Amino acid sequence: QVQLVESGGGSVQVGGSLRLSCATSRLTYSTYSMGWFRQAPGKEREGVAAISSDGRTSVVDRVKGRFTISQDAAKNTLYLQMNALSPEDTAMYYCAARPATRAWLTRFLRSSYNYWGQGTQVTVSS
Repeated sequence: QVQLVESGGGSVQVGGSLRLSCATSRLTYSTYSMGWFRQAPGKEREGVAAISSDGRTSVVDRVKGRFTISQDAAKNTLYLQMNALSPEDTAMYYCAARPATRAWLTRFLRSSYNYWGQGTQVTVSS
């Protein structure tokens, strides 16, 4: 069974950086596309970044220029580099996986992902 384990969250001050990692097992990046989602208290889980099986990447407008998604197949690890963090980025961050056959158009649709990690907390304070 596919397993996803996030790490790298923590507390950081405004303007700081964090790199989240998602260790994956029992999947290959050539047949799965991956995403990062986040959920703030009292809010819906929202897509943040996605990477396709052929390496195409996408981030939502609110994090564009600050967040970067990448993956290292040799290490079976997905990353989310987050720079210039603000209090609005405070949330639980989740990585997710889905079959690569799903339409790229739905890359930020929560329901299109089959597998989820347990999440890692990011807190940004001023």
